[in-house]
Amino acid sequence: MVLISRRSALKAGCAATALFLPSPYAWVWAQSEGAMKLLRLPKLALVIGNSRYRNAPPLGNPGNDAKAISEALRQSGFDVTVKLDATRDDMAAAIKAHVQSLAAKKAVGLFYFAGHGVQLAWRNYLIPVDAAVRKMEDIQTACVDLTSLIEGINKASNPMNVVILDGCRENPFGGDIRIENRGLSQIDAPHSTLLAYATAPGNVASDGESDNGLYTENLLREMKTPEAKIEDIFKRVRLNVRRRTNGQQIPWESTSLEEDFYFVPPKELKKLSEAEAEREFEVELALWEKIESLAVPKLLEDYLRRYPSGKFSEAAQLQLDRALLMQGEKKIMVVSDAKNPYSKGSGITDTRFKVGDSYTYGRSDMITKADEGGYTETITVITDTTVIYDSALVTDLLGNRLRGRRNVTGNQAMPLDFAVGKRWSSRYVMPPGRGAAAGGGRGNASVDMDFRIVTRESVTVPAGTFNAFHIRGHGWSTSGRGSTMLETTVNIWHAPGQVRRPVIVEHFRRAGRNVSRSNREELVAFKES
Repeated sequence: MVLISRRSALKAGCAATALFLPSPYAWVWAQSEGAMKLLRLPKLALVIGNSRYRNAPPLGNPGNDAKAISEALRQSGFDVTVKLDATRDDMAAAIKAHVQSLAAKKAVGLFYFAGHGVQLAWRNYLIPVDAAVRKMEDIQTACVDLTSLIEGINKASNPMNVVILDGCRENPFGGDIRIENRGLSQIDAPHSTLLAYATAPGNVASDGESDNGLYTENLLREMKTPEAKIEDIFKRVRLNVRRRTNGQQIPWESTSLEEDFYFVPPKELKKLSEAEAEREFEVELALWEKIESLAVPKLLEDYLRRYPSGKFSEAAQLQLDRALLMQGEKKIMVVSDAKNPYSKGSGITDTRFKVGDSYTYGRSDMITKADEGGYTETITVITDTTVIYDSALVTDLLGNRLRGRRNVTGNQAMPLDFAVGKRWSSRYVMPPGRGAAAGGGRGNASVDMDFRIVTRESVTVPAGTFNAFHIRGHGWSTSGRGSTMLETTVNIWHAPGQVRRPVIVEHFRRAGRNVSRSNREELVAFKES
């Protein structure tokens, strides 16, 4: 069974309140049963495995990978078309037929390719077995542009697509043709699509030495996990492949999915009560508190495999990165180019805070536009896991607030890495405070939030102009007494690589029509060493 929290259940029952929010917030009102609707739709897959290249080095695994993936998909209810050692004409015809079927049946679609692939001018090309490439210009005419598939599924307007590319290998054309960039280029997933690469953009993966490639071997295993959400599947694959290669191959995904999807679906839908959600959170919290300061890779890995989308998964990833770096891992990184027209790019949180760094913010009311003054906070102490300011503010290394006017347990508003479409959740607890915004004054207030990076855009504030990722969060909190439901919306603009703390933060909170918080904070000035 799949468990739906009170927060998700309320989304369906309280959709009318969306009328009082700006139109960009519409995405939060997706119905909790959306995943089950997807599972009832037809499911179509096109699987291509190219091994026996005529003018490039043959590959050992793509044929086996394609056959194994096809069988796993059939077991999951997909109608599968398989093409082995396909020519350019074969691939083009198969892709055309696939997108036509998706459009006609409004089916869930999946495309899998194993074989050689290259990038040229930020476009990705899948190489058919008959490709004869003697000069760079031949790539466009002899290979299959992935754009044809992306444009096809956009036009098909089917509810959901998964595109899996295990084609990130070394230059198949040898030294005669110089490929400027290795592997495949970063592309942002089109609407309602998960786009998965066997390794990070701009990097390459080995063909492997067993019957299946390392990436597909792990994908096959995780696909068979009962009730595993699709994004959790790929997160576990990423962790497993990273550890097997000591960081030299790290799978990558871009997603714009708005619903969960399962290869082995739950048998029933059950609403999780507030008490049950709290108990589950307490179990996860207890585990996290045992391991968060130990910096032991195995313990962090076990947590991430158990809770790949957990309430502390971003902090766990950071701790794992730091622990593995100390053990000598030289992790590859996504090659992100600002000139790439097919992607907003990616970023990673800069955790290199220094004592003396300071940040000044101005504050205003979003409704009345009234100036509410400002404040400056300066870092005074940095520990292995926290950053402490002279204002008594304490954050973790990602910038998540842990202590200020009130203590917070489990806050995860800031991610480790940034890419448009990324989503995560947070459940945190605040002890008693004063006022409606603080939760009512008696007992702990619990907050459930869902976050998503909706875009990357240029924003200008008094501190300057920044190329910032826009994080949007929406959720619900209980008062300390548990009787008042507060709807909370958060918008955060963060510009990793330019400044370590957010550029803009907006909070909007209300109970029904009664607004208890509506403020916007803008970065006025900052000093970082």
